[in-house]
Amino acid sequence: MIDRLVEKIRETGAPIVVGLDPMLNYIPEHVRRKAFAEYGETLEGAAEAIWQFNKEIVDKTCDLIPAVKPQIAMYEQFGVPGITAFKRTVDYCREKGLVVIGDVKRGDIGSTSAAYAAGHLGRVQVGGRSYVPFGEDFVTVNPYLGSDGVKPFIDVCKEEKKGLFILVKTSNPSSGEFQDRKIDGRPLYELVGEKVAAWGEDCMGEEYSYIGAVVGATYPEIGKAMRKIMPKSFILVPGYGAQGGKGKDLVHFFNEDGLGAIVNSSRGIIAAYKQEKYAAFGAEAFGDASRAAVEDMTADIADALGNR
Repeated sequence: MIDRLVEKIRETGAPIVVGLDPMLNYIPEHVRRKAFAEYGETLEGAAEAIWQFNKEIVDKTCDLIPAVKPQIAMYEQFGVPGITAFKRTVDYCREKGLVVIGDVKRGDIGSTSAAYAAGHLGRVQVGGRSYVPFGEDFVTVNPYLGSDGVKPFIDVCKEEKKGLFILVKTSNPSSGEFQDRKIDGRPLYELVGEKVAAWGEDCMGEEYSYIGAVVGATYPEIGKAMRKIMPKSFILVPGYGAQGGKGKDLVHFFNEDGLGAIVNSSRGIIAAYKQEKYAAFGAEAFGDASRAAVEDMTADIADALGNR
């Protein structure tokens, strides 16, 4: 699957992943109104609004981008209907030819970790039949329970040719409370990065490993260090746009070949119509505003990479 991601990035010229993290207040009133008219102000109504919102954004951007990243919490909060909307979104994005990164941040051990891996990346056996429950192409994994929590995911990845993005240095302000702690004089995130690189050596695609890492755009100098530690690992870079990251902050996350990283923007794209820059589109054309935001983000990153 990493080879397909690389191929899609080359095709589009856009090392971008759109975070499909739909809060209800991101969804224009006319979309919510239509969903509530059919299902009422219920969990089912909220899930329908999310699905229709996602579908429009995907339809307007799928030819420009290689991948999407639905954050499962935004769906789980609406219970079973929300999970159904998550599954519909995953399936639709794959129909559109997009790589799907399930942002699930799972982290557990033993049979529990194996069950998460089977549910999101693999298959489950029910009697004499095998089923694909969610069917993402990659998922995010929390490694802070150690190898016991990661190995079941790696096993499924090898079997299914899927991939992982393992949390190394996250973009949130308090990440340093643990991730920056020094062990033998080195920050913990560096040690985790070394483990990611080691896990990845046994899981190589044509050019890159399908065991990647998450490193926040808000820490460009750390990105520079991690790029050296993990030369064959793709880095998923959250924190662009709404969290302060810009194209110029991202150059060190990429290798000299212009590959090696994929940059996430969530509300900066899906709620672009709410920004002053794209306000002229209006809420009715929110999908067109998202398309313009993708084009601007692509140009910003390309300019930064071209001038490094």
